[in-house]
Amino acid sequence: MGTTTVDADTASVGGDSESAALLLSPNQVKIPRDTFQLAYIIYFTLGTGYLLPWNAFITAVDYFSFLYPDASVDRVFAVVYMLVGLTSVLIIIAFAHRSNAVVRINSGYALFLLSLVAVPLMDVWYVKGRVGVYGAYYVTVGVVGLCGVADGLVQGGVVGNAGELPERYMQAVVAGTAASDASAGVSGLSWEMLIRLSVLRRVLVSLLRVLTKAIYPQDANGLRKSANLYFIFSIVVMILNIIFYNVAHKLPVIKYYNDLKKVAANEEKEQKGELTGKLWRSTLWEIVGTVKWYGYGIMIIYVVTLCIFPGSITEDVHSDILKDWFPIVLIACYNVFDLVGKTLTPLYIMDNAKAAIGGTFARLLFLPLFYGCLHGPDILRSEIPVMILTCLLGLTNGYFTCVLMILAPKTVRLQHAETAGIVLVLYLIVGLAIGSILSWFWVL
Repeated sequence: MGTTTVDADTASVGGDSESAALLLSPNQVKIPRDTFQLAYIIYFTLGTGYLLPWNAFITAVDYFSFLYPDASVDRVFAVVYMLVGLTSVLIIIAFAHRSNAVVRINSGYALFLLSLVAVPLMDVWYVKGRVGVYGAYYVTVGVVGLCGVADGLVQGGVVGNAGELPERYMQAVVAGTAASDASAGVSGLSWEMLIRLSVLRRVLVSLLRVLTKAIYPQDANGLRKSANLYFIFSIVVMILNIIFYNVAHKLPVIKYYNDLKKVAANEEKEQKGELTGKLWRSTLWEIVGTVKWYGYGIMIIYVVTLCIFPGSITEDVHSDILKDWFPIVLIACYNVFDLVGKTLTPLYIMDNAKAAIGGTFARLLFLPLFYGCLHGPDILRSEIPVMILTCLLGLTNGYFTCVLMILAPKTVRLQHAETAGIVLVLYLIVGLAIGSILSWFWVL
């Protein structure tokens, strides 16, 4: 396996130069090369994959709304998913020093698979396309909660792992696309290839839903077939994510950074002793204090986004021209521009943390603007303003999330980067939970 000289990259590993010196020659710093960009592509796939189950449920809104017409499906799904996910991440943070990330993530993927399989199986054996079978609705809500548990296990672990690596891998996870930083000295994927990968993976969820809706007739049987095909596709992608994640640990470049983390952790253990009890709590609060403002920024991003998307977009805005296609088109617009925002970070990343955090609070302006689209003059309630605002909502959501998730783990020591990543996920889920609850105020 080839190696590459990366003196500047040592700092991006996590800033722990003393630990780096234990593994690296001071005269010639070398790390294993990411041959064929395989590790990069795997982390890109993992980053898009852990969002797939959530997207599977919210993008099939027409199917679930048809089956359960008296339920506010999107809002209930969002509240259950986020609150359960929040509880899951809190437990993970409390016991992060005693648990194994590989076991956590594989357990989460198993729960994701179980949740996705449950929907088509329940349709075939129990619901059978019948409307108003609310026993199945409660089971579906329970399955969404199971997805929330899985999300805490997988997202916290994957983001935490990426936080231990150079920033290009966090870009791959958060953005679904990235390019190597010029200072890294590692050749990256071409911009054109990144765009093709991103469109294939990140937006495929929405495009598949549009295609299945167009192929099948818009009756009970057509909705049923299209939704089942959609969930089957999601199951296949989730199986691929399980395979990719377990392959990643065998790659030399990932092994190298894992070894670097072990050296840093052993060094800290020799200096401070075993990180348990009071010492762990003290260390944890130190990590939280270091990344808290990045966390506040991430939290406010998702409070604003979830106040509006998906509930208001799929239930409260209407179009006489597009009819029931309007929410599907708006979800696709959001996903595409969320992708665009995240693909901007390889071209320009805002390295001023205060400016980036300030930008997240400026997104609060979306709330009165969308309120105007619901209750303002007729010109604001037309299709074009709603679509433009939805695109901007996705664009800013993608860019600022990616920037803050890249910057924050690099502010702590290498051995604590995983915990910092999980703490950021906690802030993210708190934002999602608050936003999903506040989304109910749009119906008042």
